[in-house]
Amino acid sequence: MESSKAPAMTQATGATRRSKPEIHLHEHPLAASYDVVVIGGGGHGLATAYYLAREHGVRRVAVLERSYIGSGGTGRNTTVLRANYKTPETIRFYQASFDLYRNLAEELDFNLLRSERGLLWLAHSEAQINSQRERALQNQVFGVDTVFLTAPEVAEVCRELDMTCGGVRPILGAAYHPPGSIIRHDGVVWGYAAAAERLGVQVHQGVEVTGVTVAHGRCTGVRTNRGEIAAGAVLSAVGGYVTQIADMVGLKLPIVTHPLQAFVTQSYKPVLDRIVASADLHIYVSQSARGEMLVGAEIDPYTCYSTRSTFPFVSSCASRAIDLFPFMANLRLLRQWSGVCDMTPDYSPLLGTTPVGQFFLSSGWGTWGFKAIPVSGKNMAALIATGRVPEVIAPFALDRFRRDRAVPERASAGTH
Repeated sequence: MESSKAPAMTQATGATRRSKPEIHLHEHPLAASYDVVVIGGGGHGLATAYYLAREHGVRRVAVLERSYIGSGGTGRNTTVLRANYKTPETIRFYQASFDLYRNLAEELDFNLLRSERGLLWLAHSEAQINSQRERALQNQVFGVDTVFLTAPEVAEVCRELDMTCGGVRPILGAAYHPPGSIIRHDGVVWGYAAAAERLGVQVHQGVEVTGVTVAHGRCTGVRTNRGEIAAGAVLSAVGGYVTQIADMVGLKLPIVTHPLQAFVTQSYKPVLDRIVASADLHIYVSQSARGEMLVGAEIDPYTCYSTRSTFPFVSSCASRAIDLFPFMANLRLLRQWSGVCDMTPDYSPLLGTTPVGQFFLSSGWGTWGFKAIPVSGKNMAALIATGRVPEVIAPFALDRFRRDRAVPERASAGTH
């Protein structure tokens, strides 16, 4: 541990450069055609490819990633899993994903280091108490384990919290979601990639899609930096860059891309066994399996594709983290980063078909995409393979805005 007179967390460094991990995937020559081409080698793309092969026998699948797998949003997220949302559609959806995550390590034969910690969503005012009580009751109606805790109960569940919150925003209660978990995000990517390859899927790194071929209103393939590929179906699963792919087929999406930042401190002794979030402070804190204190916030208000973190973010976020956990004042910043988030007007995803035949979307994930990887991959695979829209993803169709059927999950979008 470092100790210094000034809070060391304010001694921020610039965003660190992330090196390519050692992933042992087979190198395949690009074929002239595939049954399905998946654009994007993150969690959603790889999960869809895996379930296409495993559950539907569709094995002539190519996953195209312009960098290395997991280099985008999946590798930059903050690893929290939860199902305590507010609308019926999203509660069912994320609970189904959470259930799949429970046994995912065994299914993929890959250690994902999933750890159930319990998630506290803090209330700092009477209005927030009412909101968190409502969240708990709504979750219970749909079978999600969430309860409301009073201030003394919060202090008992998480003894490390400063209940006065620096004397500025005292904690008055919280919605407590016991199944709330953390998991190894790169493990999810590598696990799906390895399992998909064992089933015959080809994962191509360093292949950038430069165009999408459309003929007579139907998607017929993609153009890449290594040549053209014909495809029976194309899935865009590129996170915050989805509008760039959509432009290639002349599709305008109700999506705006915002950066989302986070940082971790040096490793510290195991002290925080809960995940703590506060919409009032715009912050959430957890401790990783390696002992790092992970701190994140909500999206930045401006739009851009930059993945460089900023000093103002670290300075303000560190101050709020110290309000919650005073011991963090003596920790050193280890690294900071940013990802890009594809935000829809209602903060719910865009899943399914598009006006362009055989061109599918898995997008609009905002800040919650990592939590939905298994359920999204499983159901998008079913849609692509069968042509039938699974019930669990039907509410998230692209045309819901035209039909005035928005899924207003923004009400619970205070953090992560």
